Amino acid sequence: MIQDIDQILIARGAISDRVRELGEAITKNLEDVGEHEIALVAVMTGSLIFVADLMRHLPMKIQIQLMTASSYIGKSTKSNNDPMLGKLPEVKGMHVLLVDDILDSGKTLTRIRTELEQLQPRSIQSCVLLRKKLDSAMHVPCEYVGFDIEDEFVVGYGLDYDGYYRNLPDIGIISP
Repeated sequence: MIQDIDQILIARGAISDRVRELGEAITKNLEDVGEHEIALVAVMTGSLIFVADLMRHLPMKIQIQLMTASSYIGKSTKSNNDPMLGKLPEVKGMHVLLVDDILDSGKTLTRIRTELEQLQPRSIQSCVLLRKKLDSAMHVPCEYVGFDIEDEFVVGYGLDYDGYYRNLPDIGIISP
């Protein structure tokens, strides 16, 4: 598997450190919500590993809710125009922390936030592990960003190419 990776972009140690820092920032910002419930909404499948590590740094009462979204079809390295969303979680009256793996076109995160807002949560904040340095991504509201990266196709730490490489502990650049 590692032989398919052109370059390690972010090593596992740097990922671990940054996830801990994100957890500390989120904890500080959500510590005043009181008795209101917090829903961590994980966008599957890409955020699986990120969410598992991040929630260990959130020492508060939270619900984990999962939803699916897909903007890549098959072996494509470009997202399509209309992300497909699965069933939306129940978030009415809750503080929502929406967690996704990567923000590139911005279409998926924007659509999910718009759909979740219709469900009348108390608040919505977004957290992504990676954000590409693209105008489309940089203008999408996102309160917590792990790393800003160049426009490369990346795999590992939950991100995939055609369903593979999610188990790579680092984030690497691949040339499919």
